Amino acid sequence: MVKNIAYIYSDPLWETAPEADVFSAEVEQIYQDFGGREQLKQLLVKSQSEPPEHLLIRSLAELGDSVQEVCDRLQEIESLGVKLIIGDKDSPITQNSKIDLLKLLQEIQNTQRSRRLKQGHARNRLKALPPPGKAPYGYRRGKDKYIIDKSSAPVVRYFFEQFLLFGSLRGAVRYLAKKYGKKISVSTGKRWLINPVYRGDLAYQNNQIISDTHAAIISREEAAQIDRLLRRNQQMSPRTASAPRSLAGLVICGECRSPMNITRVTTHKKDKEYLYLRPINCPKSPKCSAISYQKILEQTIQLICRDLPQAVAQMQLPDMEDMKKSLANAIAQKQQILSQLPNLIQQGILDQETSQIRAYKLRTEIAQLQSKLAELPPVNLRETAQAVSIPQFWQDLSESERRFYFREFIREIQLWRQDEDWQLQIKFIFFT
Repeated sequence: MVKNIAYIYSDPLWETAPEADVFSAEVEQIYQDFGGREQLKQLLVKSQSEPPEHLLIRSLAELGDSVQEVCDRLQEIESLGVKLIIGDKDSPITQNSKIDLLKLLQEIQNTQRSRRLKQGHARNRLKALPPPGKAPYGYRRGKDKYIIDKSSAPVVRYFFEQFLLFGSLRGAVRYLAKKYGKKISVSTGKRWLINPVYRGDLAYQNNQIISDTHAAIISREEAAQIDRLLRRNQQMSPRTASAPRSLAGLVICGECRSPMNITRVTTHKKDKEYLYLRPINCPKSPKCSAISYQKILEQTIQLICRDLPQAVAQMQLPDMEDMKKSLANAIAQKQQILSQLPNLIQQGILDQETSQIRAYKLRTEIAQLQSKLAELPPVNLRETAQAVSIPQFWQDLSESERRFYFREFIREIQLWRQDEDWQLQIKFIFFT
């Protein structure tokens, strides 16, 4: 006599097939359904001639799509003399005739209700419909997708442009409040920057993204630049990342590793302004004196123009064009498969539900490939290094613009004291 058999049901719309070791007891045979319940029918038919001692299931709801179906299956299992065990490998629960029927029915109803909600959300994902809830600022809900709100979308667009121009989240938030009277918190601004909706994509609670579901407010190239700026700013404190001075957050003492802050001194009538760099936590006594900000700025530009092209020339850089072409070809192949699905339905090769599941997987895979493509550097590093090695390039920039480019190349600037003078050493961002 067979001692233990198991039955597992999964809904392909929102579940993946579980591993075979979900049960702690030793199981001689597993019947598994993925969508329908053909295997369950075979299990019951075979049990009429060779009934097992135990039938293991994860949940009562897996026996049917309604309370009536579950009760019918329970009655059939009981009539076969099979002992039903419900639970996982950590907390098995033995089911017997003493079960409170009302409690059992309530449990089944709650589980079925939860499954129907998940199925509904899963069907919406397969159709690339927006998730439930209010549309993000800048959009309104259409019949089956988000539609750009012409009154609020320009405000979002100006916010992104300001962040792309200066790389400052707090600055972009202040800009919106001052220029357009739209007050948002810094955390809201951060959510705007990383929200896939503004890039024309949809993100669901299962962390999967479907690309190109509606009109975007920012382009793929702009989104990639935003991601790069955010990754770069993560290495700094929020206030330093938004500081107006170009050297803010980059300069440290090479000996004691103390960060340097920037102080401003004005004359009596405030007709002149002087900037100094001071160590924050200098352990020496007396502490190191302040140093002219302008002097360090000029030396930094000189070192970049001298050292950056040489440093980049020594790097073994991968062929970015080949990588971009490879990813672009992979995206094109999946898009071609996606375009063939309607013909396969017409030919009867695929049914509608299977086609939707396949389309959903393809679109999430395309989104992942597009994300990898966006992470690649947008420019040729060697060509860029040659362009920024001209001193006049830096002199023509504002402090905010210099800050943007400094942080593209510099990890930190070390100041080493030598008698009464300071020597600079630049650590570029692409070297550890």
